Amino acid sequence: CLQSLVQKHSRHWHVVDLRSDTVTQPSAAMRGAMARAAVGDDDYGEDPTVNELQQMAARILGMEDALFVPTATMANLIAVMCHCQRRGAQLLLGAQAHMYVYEHGGAAQVAGVHSQALQDLPDGTLDLEQLELAIREAHGSRYHPRPELICLENTHSSAGGRALPLTYLQQVHLLAECYGLRVHMDGARLMNAAVAQGVDPAHIAQHCDSVSLCFSKGLGAPAGAVLAGRREFVAEAWRVRKLLGGGMRQAGVLAAAARIGLEQAEETLRRDHDNARHFAQGIKELNSPLCSVSLAAVETNMVMVEVKGLSPAELCTYLQAVSEEELAETGHAVSVLLFPWSERTVRAVWHCDVSARDTELALNKLSFVARKCQEKLGQGQGRSPRSTGEH
Repeated sequence: CLQSLVQKHSRHWHVVDLRSDTVTQPSAAMRGAMARAAVGDDDYGEDPTVNELQQMAARILGMEDALFVPTATMANLIAVMCHCQRRGAQLLLGAQAHMYVYEHGGAAQVAGVHSQALQDLPDGTLDLEQLELAIREAHGSRYHPRPELICLENTHSSAGGRALPLTYLQQVHLLAECYGLRVHMDGARLMNAAVAQGVDPAHIAQHCDSVSLCFSKGLGAPAGAVLAGRREFVAEAWRVRKLLGGGMRQAGVLAAAARIGLEQAEETLRRDHDNARHFAQGIKELNSPLCSVSLAAVETNMVMVEVKGLSPAELCTYLQAVSEEELAETGHAVSVLLFPWSERTVRAVWHCDVSARDTELALNKLSFVARKCQEKLGQGQGRSPRSTGEH
């Protein structure tokens, strides 16, 4: 419904969509590559464009091999099923991890694997002492599920796109080796972490036994992900992909777009990070009692905005609404789409379809809404700025 309304009214005002980096449109270069892609039957291993993408991804991630799959959710589930082949095995991960909260419990539903969720720290890491204690308790008991896998998320979405520190990744890997566990990284936004930390993606992935990478988020492709690891792991992953219905035929039309996104990743993501940082700095300079940010927490393409005096959903509604008053005062009619993330937080995510000008317009709109809300509160007239249209 929201999408149809945005399309209907977009001629009358400018829309800045910051809900997620999944809302992107394929670029002209991607559409051209998709139209020209050489294809074959990927289920037979005969799609040259898919094969090239898999080789390219494996090389970038420093892994022996990689497998193209429809989604990162499927990639993560395949990894769990390959690493934990004994039903009732246990994986350990953060309680706010995407794999635990947003992937419908696939590890339990499909793989028969028990997830033990540990408390996430504000930067997206796990407390290493708690992690080791959970492993040690299970190893010392006949009653606990047997832990076999640790899953990390990098960057960590619920932590606001924080990139996991390299020393932390090394410590988790050493801990896993000590107890005979393996490490899988949900690297849906791994390229964001690499750009933010100024390292090659392989420098991050070296601390993991397997890693997923999504092409339809910051890289801007319409679909697809890869799962990478050792050659024998990927061979087993192919079988599990087939089991889950992920075997595609002429998938080169999707792989072609993914390759463009991967080739342009550094330039695209660096721009996104700069725009996100500019937006966060602008909120800081607003010095509004309505909203605030932690600049130290803005490491990649996400900004978590803490909201006071109204609910995150209300703020999102006001930012989305367009009014004659706004046009008269600011000279612009801008609808900004954000995501109400938690009880006191809204999330804004930058991507390849949001320019520096869009960022400035979004910041101006937030300033306008904050000012109007404060005026209404001061006059005791409620919190909603007057609007002539809302979508």
